[in-house]
Amino acid sequence: MNIKITLITLIALAGCSETVPLEQMPPEETAYQSVPSNRVAIPQAVRRNLGITFAKVERRLLSSTLRAPGRFEYLPSAKREYRTMVSGKIELHVDQFQSIESGTPLFTIDAPQWREMQQNLASYLSSVQQLDAKMEMYHPLFLAHEQHEYSVKVQVKMWEQRIKKLKAIQDAGGNLLREYTSAQAAFAKASAELADLREKDAQLDAAYAETIASLRAAKSTVDFALRSAASMLGIEIPKDNPSWWKEITKITVVATTPGVIEVIDITNGAWVDAQAHVLTVVEPNKLRFHASGLQSDLGVLRDGLQVNIVPPSPTSAGNAIDLQDTMHGTLKLGLAGDATDRTIDLYVTPEKLSSWARPGVTAQLEIITDSTGVKELSIPLAAVQQDGLTPILFRRAPDNPNEAIRIEADLGGNDGRWIAVLSGLADGDEVVLDGGFQLMLATSGSIQKGGHFHSDGTFHEGEH
Repeated sequence: MNIKITLITLIALAGCSETVPLEQMPPEETAYQSVPSNRVAIPQAVRRNLGITFAKVERRLLSSTLRAPGRFEYLPSAKREYRTMVSGKIELHVDQFQSIESGTPLFTIDAPQWREMQQNLASYLSSVQQLDAKMEMYHPLFLAHEQHEYSVKVQVKMWEQRIKKLKAIQDAGGNLLREYTSAQAAFAKASAELADLREKDAQLDAAYAETIASLRAAKSTVDFALRSAASMLGIEIPKDNPSWWKEITKITVVATTPGVIEVIDITNGAWVDAQAHVLTVVEPNKLRFHASGLQSDLGVLRDGLQVNIVPPSPTSAGNAIDLQDTMHGTLKLGLAGDATDRTIDLYVTPEKLSSWARPGVTAQLEIITDSTGVKELSIPLAAVQQDGLTPILFRRAPDNPNEAIRIEADLGGNDGRWIAVLSGLADGDEVVLDGGFQLMLATSGSIQKGGHFHSDGTFHEGEH
């Protein structure tokens, strides 16, 4: 049955009374006067003014698809907070929402505590230098002590031999008692001095060991202090500049990762205490989708299912996000459910983010519970219009992209977003998504006469 078209003003009443000669009109604005009764002319200007968009026909597992609402949120690793490690005066170097790279200076702290740490470091290094100087003195001291001990040993040996000779002479009848007594006295004195030197040897060895231990402790103290200073500053200890800590007058905090400044909690020039939160940096590309599934679906939900994240369903006012701009990922179930709402948390980290993914943006999780089912030819449910009791869809004419063909829809089951089409469409076809309602009104079966669209989106009966 032929479908006749009547007058419907869709955007504004463009004056048909102002007759424009046909030969003066641009080709695209020329009214389509001889078209089949189930076709509507939709040149580019009309599509633009009516906001007409198209969706491709897809083959989908409608009977094996679950849907769950949710929103995007940052991954726990996406945020990094920067706090003050000491109290001091803050000077900011970045602005909110500024994009930064790793190593970008974020803020500077003028901290008296840092200068105290520098003083302590200087004192620790001075102790090390003193102990190093003391260690250098031990070598000549040991050498002199060794030489002294050697000379005393020679004296002891000499007097020992002298006593033996005098003893032999005296035993042979010689009268050398005085010399013998004197030699014994000298031997006793030399032996006592040697014993004293050996005692001093032990004391010197102990002092040397104590100095070594003190030097090691002092060096460890310096090492720990330098590491603490480097940790406070958030830097690595320079290997080629041992005096690096002397050159730093203020603490500059730099970004450790690239990202965007999300929040700044400190006023520039303010005095803050230690551990005060200054700013937060986020990495916008580190997002996950957090949805809520029904606990009654736990029989088919499991970790590892392949899922899609799809934009919100379009409204009658149109949808700025391409309905088929989906993201893919792998499902991960939360560890616990909500007893009140009887839901369970579902998480998906997209393999690749679409441009519309933002924290807090709502969307739907499309879960394929059985990938072995039969895929049905499907179109978005929003592409189906209702003309009275008759479902209508508009197929973009394969032979002319500037025309739409009105079809009484032969529909099957749906999953709340997509609906199966049993006939009238084929793989590769496109259907009108946004703007379908206006086309339905313009082609309603109650309309008596044919008509045409103007480029401003208005529809008029008859010919010019």
